[in-house]
Amino acid sequence: MQATEFLEITGADFFVGVPDSQLRALCDALIEEYGSEAPHVIAANEGTAAGIAAGHYLATGRSPLVYLQNSGEGNIVNALASLLHEKAYGIPLIFVIGWRGEPMVKDEPQHAYQGEVTLPLLDLMQVDHFVLSKEMQSEEVRAAMAHFRPLLEAGRSVAFVVRKGALTHDTKVTYKNSYVLRREEAIQTILEAAGADDVFVSTTGKASRELFELREARGEGHARDFLTIGSMGHSSSIALGIALEKKERRTWCLDGDGAFLMHMGAAAVIAAAAPANFCHIVLNNEAHESVGGMPTAASVVDFPALARALGYASARRVSSREELAAAIAAMRESSGPHFLEVRCAIGSRADLGRPTLSPSANKLGMMRFLGL
Repeated sequence: MQATEFLEITGADFFVGVPDSQLRALCDALIEEYGSEAPHVIAANEGTAAGIAAGHYLATGRSPLVYLQNSGEGNIVNALASLLHEKAYGIPLIFVIGWRGEPMVKDEPQHAYQGEVTLPLLDLMQVDHFVLSKEMQSEEVRAAMAHFRPLLEAGRSVAFVVRKGALTHDTKVTYKNSYVLRREEAIQTILEAAGADDVFVSTTGKASRELFELREARGEGHARDFLTIGSMGHSSSIALGIALEKKERRTWCLDGDGAFLMHMGAAAVIAAAAPANFCHIVLNNEAHESVGGMPTAASVVDFPALARALGYASARRVSSREELAAAIAAMRESSGPHFLEVRCAIGSRADLGRPTLSPSANKLGMMRFLGL
């Protein structure tokens, strides 16, 4: 089904969400029609998206559309149970959820359990749902929406759960920025300057994939790297937990701009805990690159100023390999926590692979490296 036809069937006139590769056609259709300004808002996380949508309903009386990957269901549970539910305010939203890790469909390990519990979670939250597949005819989707309308009028939220390939769009939007430094080059520069006993925690997505392949190329093994799969926005908190216990080791968090924004409150906790061995690096390409490249809000954020205001010991920005190498050297010679924004181009190697190490093997390797 064409994404534009699907949007028309929902009847929504306001759209907010967090990008998902499974919903790439929907995201491209929204960007092509509205850009990234109202009535289309790209939120920092899924719970925030639900809040924005609730505000729209309060201001208009109309149910907006909220799109997300099923990995973000956990972020909307609070809103579903205490804000949207009919026992609270009874604010009806139309959720569109990309179904990663669908049972019997091959996918990455971080999606396996989330895929199993996608529909049961919606059932538990009393969200009536309809599964959209690529064989679906428009009449069936219109019938599903007709079934949903009385529920929405009664103050209940509903959801379309979207299987792979169910939505299509004729135009594939291309995203770019003006930065030159490639993210993989930035990670390579950081590895060259880091110490042999340093610990790395990398964010979900292509940064972890590039870190894995760089270690392979360098023949160094992977024990010192925790490759965060899923858990978007939580890498810096994982790194903080390590840094507080292993004060003798420098801990590097390789974060992304979308991940940093998703749970930005973690930065305040890092600054307050003030671990001297903590180095927080945000690889900022102003995009959700791993799920299609839709823009984040990073283009309007002064990250170093934010970090200084929160209380990091140092905060700076670089955009070239030479500036990055100098900044890493300075961070190694002084006490943190340090913050560094590295402005990167959008894009990665066409032959970029995925880690061949299982999550459990990655965990055990890291724990052994830390002396357990």
